[in-house]
Amino acid sequence: MNSSTLCLLASLPSLLQAISEQLAARSISFGNYELKAKTKKSDFEFEGDLYKIKTFNELTRLEKNELFLYESEPGTAVTHLKETAEGMTFTAWGPEDAQITIQCEPETDYDILIDGEIRDVQKSNLGGKLSFSVKLGDGSAKVQVLKHEAGQQP
Repeated sequence: MNSSTLCLLASLPSLLQAISEQLAARSISFGNYELKAKTKKSDFEFEGDLYKIKTFNELTRLEKNELFLYESEPGTAVTHLKETAEGMTFTAWGPEDAQITIQCEPETDYDILIDGEIRDVQKSNLGGKLSFSVKLGDGSAKVQVLKHEAGQQP
């Protein structure tokens, strides 16, 4: 083996670890609350799904396969949005507090955690929408919306 082959083999475990971390953290980021005019991006493909984004300073909206997924008023920037069987996680950024609505399972109780602290337990409506406010104050908040386990205290 030559030295370049040995170097490649030595770095293989760290390379595989980096790839594994990227795959585990597959998420979508979108939105720009600094735009004055509405901006739309349609047919954005991610992991086999088609997304449509509308964003500007007054509103940010995300649709997945032509169905509602996320909306904020005023507009926000969202990073690392990830859907799982347990719910949804993301970080919201904005210049002021925001009202956020997301799509969940219909009539299901969810824990809403903001920056790691349980803020509330809410039930999604018949259509599956869940709304809550987030204090951003020209900053960010890590949001987790997770299915509430029966018997668990908020």
